Amino acid sequence: MSQDSTGNWRIDVHHHVVPPQYADASMPIKVPDADAQLRAMDGWKIRTAITSLTPRVVLTNPDRLRKVTRACNEFQAGLVRDYPSRFGAFAVLPLPDVDGALKELAYALDVLRLDGVGLFSSAGGQYLGDPLFDPVFEELNRRKAVLFLHPSHCEAPEETRLRVPPYVVEYVLDTTRAIVNLVFTGTLRRCPGIRLIVAHGGGAVPYLAHRISTLEGHRNAKGVTEVIPTLQSLYYETASTTAAYALRSLQELVDSTHILWGTDLPFVYGERLQSEIDHWEEYDGFDADSRSAAERLNALRLFPRFAPVASELGSQT
Repeated sequence: MSQDSTGNWRIDVHHHVVPPQYADASMPIKVPDADAQLRAMDGWKIRTAITSLTPRVVLTNPDRLRKVTRACNEFQAGLVRDYPSRFGAFAVLPLPDVDGALKELAYALDVLRLDGVGLFSSAGGQYLGDPLFDPVFEELNRRKAVLFLHPSHCEAPEETRLRVPPYVVEYVLDTTRAIVNLVFTGTLRRCPGIRLIVAHGGGAVPYLAHRISTLEGHRNAKGVTEVIPTLQSLYYETASTTAAYALRSLQELVDSTHILWGTDLPFVYGERLQSEIDHWEEYDGFDADSRSAAERLNALRLFPRFAPVASELGSQT
């Protein structure tokens, strides 16, 4: 793997894969194979990528979710087996099928030994935090699992007549709705063992944090307490959130130990990804320690199996 003169390297916690049999016309890009992924990772100084599935795979196969999620998790497990220091993986679950999700969760973590679980912001038209999903969150809490929350693929409601690409606004707001609902329903308070990573800097949550905190004491939010500490306990990854006006808002909410590095490869790539990494590298709000923490050390605390690789690379500098 390529390294610069200081030995800097990164752990990417937002990195998508798609099994070849599901890489159909619904994908906006040609999905790379493992060799192409590794070359891209080397180019962006990514030592390890924690992979997850794009929601498009689930949305285009709603009638066979158990079969599809099993195939996706076994595909990810194959990458981890073939390249154990380069890939980790978040399991995908067949929600809203809760019984199937619990079975797949056990298989993915106990048999395939994946590194955590990835959930989309909503499933079957219901946001995370809905009581339907309580058994899944209870099991994740029991296991003290690492959970990655990613927006579902969603368009603006037809009646709005908005034709803006959904990644600009809709994905951001879908992530925000899921986090707020997890707070509003008390799910996060009841499940303190879950280490929750939220995509794209938490959507609009850092900017809206004070507004969200006004749920405390609201007549329709019984038992909602310590909203800001709850939001500060989450981990926020930086894909598409590397501009200074986004990072400064995030830093006002959370300590640097709760910021993780992500790219959204391969769906964000080329000039757009280069621009985002340029913003990251030019940002003046991190000192050397907090930058290295966000790029790798914080992730190593969540995924300690990669620590030997980190020690080996550190000894080369």
